[in-house]
Amino acid sequence: MDREIIAYKLNGEVIDTHSINGREKDAKPIYFDNSDESLDVIRHSTAHLMAEAILSLYPDAKFFVGPAIEDGFYYDFRATKEDGQKIGEDDLKDIEKKMKELIKAKNDFVKINSTKAEVLAKFANDDLKQEVLKRIPEGVVSIYTQGNFEDICRGPHVPNTRFLQNFKLTRVAGAYLGGDENREMLTRIYGTAFADKQSLNDHLKMLEEAKKRDHRKLGNEMKLFTFDEQVGAGLPIWLPNGARLRSKLEHKLFGVHRRRGYQPVRGPEILKADAWKISGHYDNYKENMYFTQIDEQEYGIKPMNCVGHVKVYESDIRSYRDLPLKFFEYGVVHRHEKSGVMHGLFRVREFTQDDAHIFCAPHQIKENVIEILDFVNHIMKAFDFTYEMEISTRPDKAIGDDSVWEVATSALKEALDEHHLKYGIDEGGGAFYGPKIDIKITDALKRKWQCGTIQVDFNLPQRFDLTYIDENNEKKRPVMIHRAILGSFERFIGILIEHTAGELPFFIAPTGVAIVPISDSHFEYAKSIKKELENLGVDAEIYSKNETLNKRIRTAEKAHIPYIIVLGDEEVSNKSVALRDRRAREQSNLSFDEFIKFIKEKLNEVDF
Repeated sequence: MDREIIAYKLNGEVIDTHSINGREKDAKPIYFDNSDESLDVIRHSTAHLMAEAILSLYPDAKFFVGPAIEDGFYYDFRATKEDGQKIGEDDLKDIEKKMKELIKAKNDFVKINSTKAEVLAKFANDDLKQEVLKRIPEGVVSIYTQGNFEDICRGPHVPNTRFLQNFKLTRVAGAYLGGDENREMLTRIYGTAFADKQSLNDHLKMLEEAKKRDHRKLGNEMKLFTFDEQVGAGLPIWLPNGARLRSKLEHKLFGVHRRRGYQPVRGPEILKADAWKISGHYDNYKENMYFTQIDEQEYGIKPMNCVGHVKVYESDIRSYRDLPLKFFEYGVVHRHEKSGVMHGLFRVREFTQDDAHIFCAPHQIKENVIEILDFVNHIMKAFDFTYEMEISTRPDKAIGDDSVWEVATSALKEALDEHHLKYGIDEGGGAFYGPKIDIKITDALKRKWQCGTIQVDFNLPQRFDLTYIDENNEKKRPVMIHRAILGSFERFIGILIEHTAGELPFFIAPTGVAIVPISDSHFEYAKSIKKELENLGVDAEIYSKNETLNKRIRTAEKAHIPYIIVLGDEEVSNKSVALRDRRAREQSNLSFDEFIKFIKEKLNEVDF
């Protein structure tokens, strides 16, 4: 099937062979391969094939939506087995088997166009189809069929089910109807598909490795954080190990912020609703915020830190000589995430941003973006991440003069060009208030994560009437640059745990050294080493339980502690240590002074 055409791209839109209607000469062909555009078509079609298999096995099943998503697809549906139980993980093999049977029929995907009224009548007794139709505007509505399955869908789809040989169903989950947590919970099955078997197998191996690296599993083993139903969903509780990790990361970043000219500030976590009305959050972001009443006035808990930093800027008269002003804060924010989307530290309701806002004149945008990019590069190298950039440009609806947008967008491009950084362009993808750079990191499993962002903002300075006095003693409007590098400490730590498989860099390791005295007579020496390490800022733990030596060493290894030292008669007598580097799988004997020198060198290996 190599080089077979399964769809076309016309005027930026992917159109399948059912819809091209003689316009092939004006379109770019999309071949059956593992390109992003081809995979989206293959995966969307495989979702429909899965739905057909589900319907064959459970004839009373009703279907909501089944889109292609990053790395795969899913379908939301309602179905019950003969025993009254919901479909679970154990049923996936039967559904896969039925899908393979259906592929052998080599059924064409057929597109049928109807009016919305006709489709409403056709599915009058299907409440889930009615829900889908509520979301579709008046006009032509398309239905795709293959074999005995049909669904309301705008496509695109492959020409025939023979293209869908390489797939795997990965998991079963629950999903609220339409994402509304107050409505019915439907069954959702996730899967993935590729154009060839080898790519599928490689992806499945990556998923297996991802399970081993799952930050929720490792976070539990390393005793970093926990969640508690009495506390609430999406509200992580940081245990001593995790709190030490965070503290070390925050401390390291604090120092480098100060060296780069940033001023620490702190805004309140709750502000009057009036402030959120001026900023625009009340009208545009209210459903994601938490509100309460105090003294008969409405207050909103902050979902971001920018308004507090605006108020810091407003606290004094600003001159052009003051600019740029760079404020930073480890700001705790709260957002009303839906229950179904929360996932460990990746999606939570309370998190801390490594937030900074730079107030500058328009002509200073470029120089400040260059400084931020240098900052980004140092941090990503320190954690062994590769990354890429994407610039999002002015959307159709935007505020600010065209000339200012041009200055800002050019500044972003020139800053990236001067760093010789490759970047993509998302035309029209910027926020209404200014262009931005998104920073996407790639982890050890080649997964991409959106973390940092650099956003140029003309909106908040205008809404809050921010000004500075220029060299002609005239009031001018500053530009505000929103900047986050990690994104949030929670999400970044989750990504870092999975990236390193729990082998965190030494300078932020919750416990850097495990000290294992062989017997009680070696305990005092262990305590003196622990104290010396803590004076260096290295957390150490003495493993002295009444257990075998090997078991205590294994316990320290399972906790992912970088260095383990074993102390016996010889070490006490010679003031030395038997050092085990659990990551390099190396052992050595060092004098006490050599060991302390070694630890100091390890602490200073990373410098932002």
